[in-house]
Amino acid sequence: MTRADLPDDIEALKQMVIAREAELAAANARATQSAREMSGAHAMIETLKIEIQRLRRDKFGQTSERSQHLIDQMELHLGDIEADRAEDERAAETDQAAPGATIVPAPARRHPVRKPFPDHLPRERVVVPGPTSCVCCGSTRLARLGEDVTETLEAIPRQLRVVQTVREKFTCRDCEKVSQPPAPFHVISRGHVGASVLAMILYDKYALHQPLNRQSDGFAREGVELSLSTLADHVGSAVAVLRPLHALIEAHVFAAERLHGDDTTVPLLAKNKTITARLWTYVRDDKPFGGPEPPAAVYYFSRDRRGEHPQAHLASYAGIFQADAFSGYNELYRAARTPRPLTEAACWAHGRRKFFVLADIAAKARDPTVNISPIALEAVKRIDEIFAIEREINGSDAGTRRAERQDRVKPLVDGLHIWMKEQRTRVSGKSHIGKALHYMLTRWDAFARFLDDGRICVSNNAAERSVRAVALGRKSWLFAGSDRGGDRAAIVYSLIYTAKPNDVDPLTWMADVLARIGDHPMSDLAALLPWNWKPLAPAVRAIAA
Repeated sequence: MTRADLPDDIEALKQMVIAREAELAAANARATQSAREMSGAHAMIETLKIEIQRLRRDKFGQTSERSQHLIDQMELHLGDIEADRAEDERAAETDQAAPGATIVPAPARRHPVRKPFPDHLPRERVVVPGPTSCVCCGSTRLARLGEDVTETLEAIPRQLRVVQTVREKFTCRDCEKVSQPPAPFHVISRGHVGASVLAMILYDKYALHQPLNRQSDGFAREGVELSLSTLADHVGSAVAVLRPLHALIEAHVFAAERLHGDDTTVPLLAKNKTITARLWTYVRDDKPFGGPEPPAAVYYFSRDRRGEHPQAHLASYAGIFQADAFSGYNELYRAARTPRPLTEAACWAHGRRKFFVLADIAAKARDPTVNISPIALEAVKRIDEIFAIEREINGSDAGTRRAERQDRVKPLVDGLHIWMKEQRTRVSGKSHIGKALHYMLTRWDAFARFLDDGRICVSNNAAERSVRAVALGRKSWLFAGSDRGGDRAAIVYSLIYTAKPNDVDPLTWMADVLARIGDHPMSDLAALLPWNWKPLAPAVRAIAA
């Protein structure tokens, strides 16, 4: 339409403008709707990609040790896409609510099923006053039909409270002697914080990796002044009280038929610098071979990584030891060792890792100049076949595991052994692939030992999982302040990471134990261990208090 076609009548011009605005609003609504549909389709595509990755890992094993990291990144990206989709939907709703806009029906989209909130959460009932008259005819004769309840999850910051324990004094009218009940038990002598606060300080420091200075700032924001030195005193006193439980866990761990061992670095504050100290872990986990004993972990701290430390830790142990090829363990396997040499069981995950680095397809994709080693790729495929069978028999009793291994795994292991010896003659011993082959072939008896003993695991992942939390926390607490600080950390780590595999909340358990241990008979201290622990009922707790 040209200017010559425009009418001269003002009213007609107004009607044309109104019609044009309505058309523009409808076009905007359709554009927004299209953007919302594209956003939803994009989110669905990303969701399916993640599901395909998960299914591939379940069917073919973990094709890349970085695949879990890739899935995490994809899920993070998916979260952004979902946020974009929600923003587009909100924009579409706003546009469609504009005057004169054409309402475009939204396509049916599956929303995630919302599970009801747990029953144990306290409910606060807020009643909205109902109408006093009919919105239609204005009548006041209303009858109640029922109610609709909408539940919304809200958060209330942690509540600190002061408990006043009142002890009344009485005097005898005859002898004038004053009588008074004894003071209540405090974990810290003449202390002014209760067991729940002590447990929270320990848990925040060692499980959530919150240093004491940050905790002090957090208390200050809540109006409670607890200095860094005060919190440090509380940590030392609480750990001293919990030491007997650590000793019981230690005895339980070293009574195992098979142990996992590993260590990780811990920065230690020294004069004007930090040095690399070590935190050692020994894990008892009988679940893979159907053992009835509960899992547990014990930690130790040392200033260095000399072999004398694991030799001292395992001085009285004489079972199967699964670990990496750290030379400091060699003395444990010597025939002259007393009471007797440990039975060495090598970790296939460590052996596989050396080949995987040389066959990393993801690295090839990032850097076209990197060549994938065909020998390493074939080794990874063969080892993954062994791991696939091991996942099937995990949790079976030791006899079943041994029988399955002899029938299905042994031919694969024997074939891999012959193939590796052939490949070693074709490559240089100084090459990376030569070193990877040498690592496994020189320890082949230790690698193949799991075939004849159903108690042995194919990997040392149980120990590696136990030190993962320490590695995650290093960036938060930066360093251990002293040797004794490292020892305290080892004790609390032993408590926390023994409670978790036993499906016990460490914070609740430590709070209850700290509250009860003063009156608990030492002869029955084992009742407070995570796998034996039973929390007191509220009524019993009130009477005991």
